[in-house]
Amino acid sequence: MKRILLPERSDWKQQAEALGFNFHSMYGEPYWDESRAYEFTLKQVEDDLEDVTAEVYSLCLELVDTAVQSEQMMRSLQIPEKYWDWIERSWKNSEPALYGRFDMVYDGSGPAKMLEFNADTPTSLYETGFFQWNWLEDQLAQGGIPQQADQFNSLQDKLISRLGDILGAGDHLHFSCVKDAIEDRATVRYLQDCARQAGLQDHFVYIEDIGVDGKFRFADQEEYVIENLFKLYPYEDMFRETYGPILPRTNMRLIEPPWKAILSNKGMLPLLWEMFKGHPNLLPACFEKDENKSELTSRFVRKPIFGREGANVSIIEEAQVTEEAQGPYGGEGFVLQAYCPVPQFGADFTVIGSWVIGDEPAGIGIREDSSQITKDLSRFVPHYIYG
Repeated sequence: MKRILLPERSDWKQQAEALGFNFHSMYGEPYWDESRAYEFTLKQVEDDLEDVTAEVYSLCLELVDTAVQSEQMMRSLQIPEKYWDWIERSWKNSEPALYGRFDMVYDGSGPAKMLEFNADTPTSLYETGFFQWNWLEDQLAQGGIPQQADQFNSLQDKLISRLGDILGAGDHLHFSCVKDAIEDRATVRYLQDCARQAGLQDHFVYIEDIGVDGKFRFADQEEYVIENLFKLYPYEDMFRETYGPILPRTNMRLIEPPWKAILSNKGMLPLLWEMFKGHPNLLPACFEKDENKSELTSRFVRKPIFGREGANVSIIEEAQVTEEAQGPYGGEGFVLQAYCPVPQFGADFTVIGSWVIGDEPAGIGIREDSSQITKDLSRFVPHYIYG
């Protein structure tokens, strides 16, 4: 694994804006950064990332199968009891998942370590699946990278195929996210395009504009009943909404399915460790409230059970906070995870996002930051495979 400095394409910003990538820069800082790229060997990708992603995802599915039958686990995940039966039905009925993203520490050698799983509302999908591939094709055409180079990236093809598996051709699928979230809207727009290519009829409605009637039917702003809904909105937030208790009583299909609520919070990290203690791709973890923290050293990471984009994450050493990110999360409690050094290239720290579509590994995206904590504005850097 190497970081290679490269000349930027002269027209990449124009391309980005023409292709709908309007958040390539945010608040005056670059989000997409193609002044460098990461080079992997095929063996590194296949053995250390692709196989590991499949392995860790299988562990996550085992965790779900155990958790839906365990009151203690469901309580520790801070999932309200009124949703337990609904979540269990979703799992027992094998309701299909669309996607997820593991954040991993990997430096080109040794086992990759899973930091967390973005199982419900992962972003950076468009830049990984589409714009990163656009970069690869241009670099190959311009001779910027070796002609034999490839990319670990089958996201778009797998998304189209998976959407076609979940629903039938001609079925209606509503897509939704919150207002005033540029990145979320771009992610949803990209998925709408994939849905059209899968033969589905796509619609868009903001989360805030969805209504519900006396028959527990959800509808869009034009009063069209929503049969299937992709929601880029976390389950833990939906549970708090006034319509939350109605969700288990509706016939509306949700993507992601309700069982993803078990994997979409960081409480799953200590549960995974408890079930698969010593697994080479997992890090020791426990709930902060637990007394037994003997597996953690004096240096560890504190993460909110519910959180997003690194908010309220802190690195602690010898009882002192050495680095932290501010945010609104943490009311439900925290988990503690063993500190794992994040690879550093120059002044930047690197985390790999490894995707699953359905049950299959599908590609990676890389984020860089001058901090060890990956946040919403951490830069996205492309990659290629050579050797």
